[in-house]
Amino acid sequence: MEDAPPPAAEPLTPLDPGYVRLMRLVTGLLLAVPVIAALALEMAQLLPVGAVTVPVVLAAAWLLLRVPLRRWRARGYTHGADALRVVRGYWWRRDITVPFGRVQHLDVTQGPLERLFGLGTLILHTAGNHNSSVALPGLAHVDALAMRDAIRAHVALHSR
Repeated sequence: MEDAPPPAAEPLTPLDPGYVRLMRLVTGLLLAVPVIAALALEMAQLLPVGAVTVPVVLAAAWLLLRVPLRRWRARGYTHGADALRVVRGYWWRRDITVPFGRVQHLDVTQGPLERLFGLGTLILHTAGNHNSSVALPGLAHVDALAMRDAIRAHVALHSR
């Protein structure tokens, strides 16, 4: 079974590999709840030993290893001369192209977990109301800042 999404006409730049580690941390935090609940049922001795805990731990381990990697592989971007293309999704693909001429302003955000992994999210705010903000998470923070500055320079040059 192939994990890679269908090939696009133009090759995509993958997100930073640290994004996989970040998504594994977040997934692990979410999976802690059912694992702790299964352990509590095990300790209460309401069911035979391992009847709940073993399947829950195996499913959690599979989810922890596979899902973040698949999500990372299903995302990417292309930074062209006058547009940014953002692609995401494995089952439901979303392919957004933002022409730099429509960019109103740019943000680079970095939450505490992103900071831990040296990552950032580039957000392009555009004119209009449909898809007026396009976020590109999973970039190395320095790359997000460099892309923001390059897009800002392009917008400034062409708005004169």
